[in-house]
Amino acid sequence: MTDAAGDGAPGPLNLIAELTYRCPFQCPYCSNPIDFRDYRESLSAEDWGRVFDEAAALGVVHVGLTGGEPSARRDLEEIVERAVAADLYPHLMTAGLPLDVERLNGLAERGVRSVQISLQDATAEGSDRIAGTPSFEQKIAICERTVELGLALTLNCVLHRDNLASVPDLIALAQRLHADRLELANTQYHAWALKNRAALMPTQEQLSEASEVVRAAQRRQAEGKEDPNLKMLFVLPDYFADRPKPCMGGWGKLAMVVNPTGLVLPCHEAGELRGLEFWSATEHSIAECWNDSPGFQAYRGTDWMSEPCRSCADRESDFGGCRCQTFRLLGDASLTDPACERSSEHHQIVAARSESSAAFVPRR
Repeated sequence: MTDAAGDGAPGPLNLIAELTYRCPFQCPYCSNPIDFRDYRESLSAEDWGRVFDEAAALGVVHVGLTGGEPSARRDLEEIVERAVAADLYPHLMTAGLPLDVERLNGLAERGVRSVQISLQDATAEGSDRIAGTPSFEQKIAICERTVELGLALTLNCVLHRDNLASVPDLIALAQRLHADRLELANTQYHAWALKNRAALMPTQEQLSEASEVVRAAQRRQAEGKEDPNLKMLFVLPDYFADRPKPCMGGWGKLAMVVNPTGLVLPCHEAGELRGLEFWSATEHSIAECWNDSPGFQAYRGTDWMSEPCRSCADRESDFGGCRCQTFRLLGDASLTDPACERSSEHHQIVAARSESSAAFVPRR
């Protein structure tokens, strides 16, 4: 095994703390497990504090407080205080409910440094329909208060067939709200998104038009015609890129996820890969989970790879692509991600581009 933690690789920089899978929203692309109701919250605020302390000792500097919806936890304030005490940068990732402005004030006082708000569309009608919950006006209020408090504001909108035409309006909305960052992230097909793939899959024409809208806005920024401070990120779906993305920057390389049960993972979905053993923060230290658990060791480095990855010039930049996507589509996580045009199974990805369905299966 090459390039593994404990063998000279740097420790993680980012901890993604999935505090709960509870959420009032029904987004059809949710990254939470399909059987999310079976996952019980096993970590108290005190337990999270220990996780934060141990993660900081390992090199982590940033913690994303997410879920589900993190504000569904009544002890979120204490969890934030524990993150600050561990000298981590707390980033709150919220959909805006049940969070309200008053509670946001308190979280800012306790040390939240930045806030990411998810928007389902640029209008109340579109956003509330996709979310399955009336919430748009509350989201906007949270955005406005975030800026008033001097916190960094990120808007995140997961894009798909139903809302790609809204990209111009999403950019305008981000500028009006004085957001620092706009993430236009096309759906990646995992968990609920895979279940809804046929309803979410965009056309190539939609993607091309949206991409050009973003490039044009960036050109206007460079020419001084629009706010140059808004950073815009447009992420293509793997299904249209023909080359895979490195999973979380590389399996067990830069980031770790701790789910509500305390399981320590290299990415959100890895716990569902059959045959891999991951360890829990309730039974092991974070350093042990990162350095020694069999699951973290499984796809580090390049020794595990078979062809065509083994001889590919990109093997240490894309790391063979997404292990979870490979497992879901091919049943074997050690194969080449079929999103890659060099995979013998790439035809599955190509065929999926033309899928079409009129109805979402909401997260429930």
